[in-house]
Amino acid sequence: MNSAWRITIAFILLVAGLYPLGVWLLLRFQSASPLMLTVGLATVGACLICGRQLRSLGWRWGDWKYQYQSYLLPLAYVALAYAGIWVFSFGDWYDTGFVEELRTGYMLESWSDESIIALRFVLTGTVSFFLLLPGVLGEEMGWRGLLVPALSQNLGFTQVALLSGVLWSMFHWPLMFLGFYGNAETPLLFQLATFTVCLVSMSFVMTYIRYKTDSLWPAVTFHMSHNVFLQKFFAPMTEANAATVWFADEFGIAVPLVAACFGLVYWQKGNLDFGHIVKADTHMR
Repeated sequence: MNSAWRITIAFILLVAGLYPLGVWLLLRFQSASPLMLTVGLATVGACLICGRQLRSLGWRWGDWKYQYQSYLLPLAYVALAYAGIWVFSFGDWYDTGFVEELRTGYMLESWSDESIIALRFVLTGTVSFFLLLPGVLGEEMGWRGLLVPALSQNLGFTQVALLSGVLWSMFHWPLMFLGFYGNAETPLLFQLATFTVCLVSMSFVMTYIRYKTDSLWPAVTFHMSHNVFLQKFFAPMTEANAATVWFADEFGIAVPLVAACFGLVYWQKGNLDFGHIVKADTHMR
């Protein structure tokens, strides 16, 4: 067994070992950030055990164009998915009750609905975006900082993107089994399928950008953008009807379907640029 497989196995075992602590902290503080940070802790532990330097995780910033892409791509596929939901009446634009709550919370009683929605969008893409940084950085240190480069020393692009995406999805599965994540109105197997398709599709995009940049920061940006625009803007802004639960969010059909289209594009790009190349000397900075 070579060093890349050893650190991969060490990382997976540490993630599993720290998981109960992360769930306990999630329940204790009613926040997912502690659970996400356990992935970062597992990454540090795996590096120490296997003699890997933390600087190998990909800390350099990289080309700004990939940061812009990583911010805009999730916004694009989430917006397209929700546009389809609204057009086909699987949900309605917009939830007047939510907008009224925002108006009261912002203490802007004289503002129009359109102005409140615009302000919400701006705050979502700025303040809320950066508030996600600690937890998402903890996760991405592991998934794209350590795991993708380690897998790339033994596997080709497709296998790396697929395996890292499945492992990333599986990290969330226990929360879904326990009813802490997802919804209570559709079958669990349906939610597991749509959620996994969504994250694996995202993984193909994120893995491609990781290969191109040797940096984990675009993955951090991508992950934060996906979470914040989906969870803080488009999902709560949609007025639900009987069909919404089957189509909205990561546990419905629309977002995973559109994300899969993006994933297919980047799978093709990855095969063109990297083919079945195995990075025998990967030392992402």
